[in-house]
Amino acid sequence: MNLVKLGKSGLLVPAVAVGCMRIGKMSEKELSSFVDTCLENGANFFDHADIYSKGESEVVFGKAVKGKRDKLILQSKCGIVPGKAFDFSYEHIVKSVDGSLKRLGTDYLDVLLLHRPDALMEPEEVARAFRDLKKEGKVRHFGVSNQNPYQMRLLEKYLDEPLVANQLQFSIMHSSMIQSGINVNMYNDSATGRDGGVLDYCRLNDITIQAWSPMQYGFFKGSFVDNDKFPELNRVLGEIGEKYSVTKSTVAYAWILRHPAKMQVVTGTTKEERLLEAFSACDVKLTREEWYAIYKSAGNVLP
Repeated sequence: MNLVKLGKSGLLVPAVAVGCMRIGKMSEKELSSFVDTCLENGANFFDHADIYSKGESEVVFGKAVKGKRDKLILQSKCGIVPGKAFDFSYEHIVKSVDGSLKRLGTDYLDVLLLHRPDALMEPEEVARAFRDLKKEGKVRHFGVSNQNPYQMRLLEKYLDEPLVANQLQFSIMHSSMIQSGINVNMYNDSATGRDGGVLDYCRLNDITIQAWSPMQYGFFKGSFVDNDKFPELNRVLGEIGEKYSVTKSTVAYAWILRHPAKMQVVTGTTKEERLLEAFSACDVKLTREEWYAIYKSAGNVLP
């Protein structure tokens, strides 16, 4: 397993993070085997959120890893009130963390991310929550999810320490932050800057990008791998996969890991064989030509 730096935290973390959004319905026995497979392969970074399976994902995970806390790096997210609002208030953040700690059966989180931007965010209030959580030993490092550069800059103005991560949707079929950089000063849709230059901002400020939905196209529309909607992409993935003796999915993960931003990929599967495909991507170093061939096979045109 390759390691990457998590922002300026000083932590070296696996390049592949294990996303726990879908584990809520797994049995304790299934999840225990799942976690063991992860740890055997050096994948000890687990990504949670207080809303995953209405909190049940953290509950079953906490039971499955009882006695293994010292082997784990745990990250969770807060700030979404499902179907109602986004909430970055002091009270909500602190209450959410306390709930996650109880469900996970731990005294602290290694990382806490704010889940979705709250239009009513008061950065001073967020900073106070972070400060108290750190002082009480409940959270060691902080980051965000789905935020643009100005949202991060506004928050960091009031924080005592830099943000370590920004979790963003990114895949071969969801690569607008790549497209806009390639199509600078062009009159086409790909030149549209939809995120304020977040990729370069994170690189300039040592904020690790965590790529979520690495196998998805659109917003949870499904996987593009072996999908008849994307014949050219799957042809290219298949050809490159044959060269390296790996699956199409492994090549898709390797495409993200090849980027010099040194992103951390967040998986979303509950199947051990799919996990191993992700882990194998660390052993595949795509050439520049292969990376661009995959990019173009997704329908992107170089100017």
